[in-house]
Amino acid sequence: MFITPSPRRRARLAAIGALAAGLLALSACAGSPEQKPTASVGEPDPDATLTVGLVLEPTNLDIRHTDGAALEQILVDNIYEGLVSRTQDNQIEERLASSYEVSDDGLTYTFALNESITFHDGSPLTSADVVASYQAVKTDASLQGNAEFANVAAISAPDATTVQITLTKPDQNFLFTLTGPAGLVFKSGDTTDMKTAENGTGPFTLERWTKGSAITFTRYEEYWGEKAGVAEVVFQYIPDFTAGVNAALDGTLDVLTAVDPNLVSQLEDSGEFAITTGRTTDKATLAFNNAAAPLDDVRVREALRLAIDHEALVEAVGAGQTLYGPVPELDPGYEDLSEVAPHDPDRAKELLAEAGHEKLDLTLTIPSFYGTTVAQVLISDLAKVGVTLKVERVEFPTWLEDVYTNHDYELSFVLHVEPRDFGNFANPDYYFGYDNAEVQQLYAEAMAETDPDASADLLAEAARIVSEDHAADWLYNGATLTAHTPAVSGFPKDSINSRIDLTSVTKASD
Repeated sequence: MFITPSPRRRARLAAIGALAAGLLALSACAGSPEQKPTASVGEPDPDATLTVGLVLEPTNLDIRHTDGAALEQILVDNIYEGLVSRTQDNQIEERLASSYEVSDDGLTYTFALNESITFHDGSPLTSADVVASYQAVKTDASLQGNAEFANVAAISAPDATTVQITLTKPDQNFLFTLTGPAGLVFKSGDTTDMKTAENGTGPFTLERWTKGSAITFTRYEEYWGEKAGVAEVVFQYIPDFTAGVNAALDGTLDVLTAVDPNLVSQLEDSGEFAITTGRTTDKATLAFNNAAAPLDDVRVREALRLAIDHEALVEAVGAGQTLYGPVPELDPGYEDLSEVAPHDPDRAKELLAEAGHEKLDLTLTIPSFYGTTVAQVLISDLAKVGVTLKVERVEFPTWLEDVYTNHDYELSFVLHVEPRDFGNFANPDYYFGYDNAEVQQLYAEAMAETDPDASADLLAEAARIVSEDHAADWLYNGATLTAHTPAVSGFPKDSINSRIDLTSVTKASD
């Protein structure tokens, strides 16, 4: 049962879904060269069944009340749709809306709906359904996106095919918010039990859910847009990475996501799979408790960053690429900040000595589901500059309580996977304990800026300050490995931790 959360409780629920997705990202990161797909076999078969291997199964299907990447990954754009969606590289594009306009002052958003849209029960979608869906998000604190709708002043439908949303102040991220669960459109007054059933507008319908095993979608033949390229999709949930590879090799799967980099050679050597490496917004973050000694001293924080050989860490983990700031490449405001914290153990020793810590004992609190590689590298690198690192592995609920909620920690490590989450560093109450008025002002200005490029510039300026303050260390920007047979074409490769739009995927006949 979902319990209506307080703001802090909502934040913790969000962390559970996001950080669970981070576990998958860590397990699936790889920097191996991309294997080019071999030629497809035969013509696309519109009656084909596509079988996709995934790791994290949702606990229920109620995406309105339940947070988590496992739901967004399969339901958004496939079962449910919003007025707008986003591409693999996080660019916003129209979906249920054929077009949209934003007023010059950034306060009024006007959307024109596409024609002939129906819910899966056959009911036509009108602007009234959009208004009802969004009014619910605005007024019901139990719905996903309620906090992001705090700035919404009014939602109206001038006619059956037009929706207008008015904000109290400009919000550069508002359209992006509409690409997530908050922006999904549901039938007004629908009584569908969304935990086990659905009534969306997307190109697929839910056929069945065999809990603990698989979820099956079938093509919605009355779909308003481009019809799905396959007749059926079966998501096989295989939490064990070795079992997933075995299922691919024995022909059970057409596609395997979240491939363990330690096992990818088995798929490559078989000659039966193309391997793609996809970009993500996953930020492997070494969190510093900025509000407590000794991490309240910027010299200590900088020293820790300089002590870490990030390139060697990336190689050890198999992750995508180094990241020296809080904004990944797929988000607005990205800038290469590698010069801020280059590997320099000698300078790290000098800084620690200046801070009075030639010898220093620190504790790294890390959720137990993460592997040992990151911790081992950190122990080794920090020991070379006189820092003894004790690793405390805890169960995730304990991490949430001690680190995330009570801020009772020195160092921690998690993957922050959400896109556009720089606002965490503009929130002094967040578990980082980072409080910088200039960063907070720049972030507020970036969100209020109506020009996307100007907003990105402000974010970049704020991100540089955060990195130069050494508010955390960003160990790497994760990547995902996906394997598919030559018969499969059009399967997404980027950002698939957060969603997999299967509309344009095809499978060739045998």
